Amino acid sequence: MTDHFSSVTTKANFDSVQIKNDKKTIRSWAFFDWANSAYNLVITSTIFPAYYTIITTTKEHGDKVTFFGRTFTNTALSNYALSVAYLVMVLLLPILSSVADSRGKKKFFMMLFTYIGALACIGLYFFKLDTLEFGIICFAIAAMGYVGGVMFNNSYLPEIASVDQQDSVSAKGYSFGYIGSVILQLICFVFVLKQEWFGITDDSFPPRLSFLLVGVWWIIFAQIPFKKLPVDQPNPKYDGVNVFKSGFLELSKVWKQIKGMKFLKNYLLAFFFYSMGVQTIMLAAAGFGEKTLHLGTSKLIAVILIIQLVAILGAVMMSSLSRRIGNINVLAIVVFIWIGTCFCAYFITNEYQFYGLAAVVGLIMGGIQSLSRSTYSKYIPADTKDTASFFSFYDATEKLSIVIGLFSFAIIEELTNNMRNSIIALASFFVIGLIFLLLLKRVQPSSVTVDERA
Repeated sequence: MTDHFSSVTTKANFDSVQIKNDKKTIRSWAFFDWANSAYNLVITSTIFPAYYTIITTTKEHGDKVTFFGRTFTNTALSNYALSVAYLVMVLLLPILSSVADSRGKKKFFMMLFTYIGALACIGLYFFKLDTLEFGIICFAIAAMGYVGGVMFNNSYLPEIASVDQQDSVSAKGYSFGYIGSVILQLICFVFVLKQEWFGITDDSFPPRLSFLLVGVWWIIFAQIPFKKLPVDQPNPKYDGVNVFKSGFLELSKVWKQIKGMKFLKNYLLAFFFYSMGVQTIMLAAAGFGEKTLHLGTSKLIAVILIIQLVAILGAVMMSSLSRRIGNINVLAIVVFIWIGTCFCAYFITNEYQFYGLAAVVGLIMGGIQSLSRSTYSKYIPADTKDTASFFSFYDATEKLSIVIGLFSFAIIEELTNNMRNSIIALASFFVIGLIFLLLLKRVQPSSVTVDERA
């Protein structure tokens, strides 16, 4: 009897793993990264920053712009706009994710934010210097759409992959994202650099067309995960309960669980600090290359393409290395390299040094993003159905770190008139994050062994 029961249990567990690790579902999930990473590359990293810096730098006013009657440094204004967008999402997402878990609306919110972000990118087609306010607003809304879509997509990871597969599945998502974004970037690259092939005489048209293409690309390829990902089921225990009240109840429940999980709580603390540096560098790198080194649009796009291609290798390498020495060890090594990268960035003076640094950034960028997501996913209780709520804490932690990182970067630049000083400030965030990662090694994960999870 015991043997029969054991064999039935083992078979049930095996079937569960098989359902979770369905190749078609995982591939469809990864296509969401393919769809939205075009925004991350074209809008936040290459064409938009270059276009924005060029049109907002004039002989009359230099790098100063007027936004609703107030004067800002142009790059500081865009960083402030992103800070506000991320802050709004920090406040909004925990509530929406709780509602998603209790009402079965995870895919609904994922779709909603996707369409909001994509339409905002399409709106950037109309962005010129005389429509600065409109352009900055669309820029901020696009960021909010991206953040919201990513958070709800991330929350599917523990549902579609077993613990032992989550590192590789997360890496696959980022790899899809890098490949998809590079493909669209190359298409945009042709329009920007070879506009004479198409008889284009308006220099602003190619970048504005690129923004429109990002929105269309985002919507089209997002249909793949929308059709294949599991359909949400509402939690019956919340029947008859006010939707916002249930949201706060779910949020409170998850927060109490996290407080009782010392390892997960401390990991979020380490993640908070090193994310200040990682995300801010990713968002500000293009502005630094254009404004400080005067690379020009073509060279800047080439550099970012290098980063994206190398990042694919980085994501795969870090996933493989984590299986040998553990996630926390790999993250600590990568954060240490980030610290050295910041100090190198402070001293670079020419494009060739920037290219070399870009290759290093690409390698460690793909790895740290992918591994951070899968590491967190591993420590979520295996029996929880509140994955959106748990990932809202992860996402809120990351976005709050971006708010602080971007705001610090912007205000230091405005006070010192030197972006290099802002980069050194980011190095301090990495140092604090590394300290917490090293301290984390002394904390034993609850309910699972270190070999299984870290």
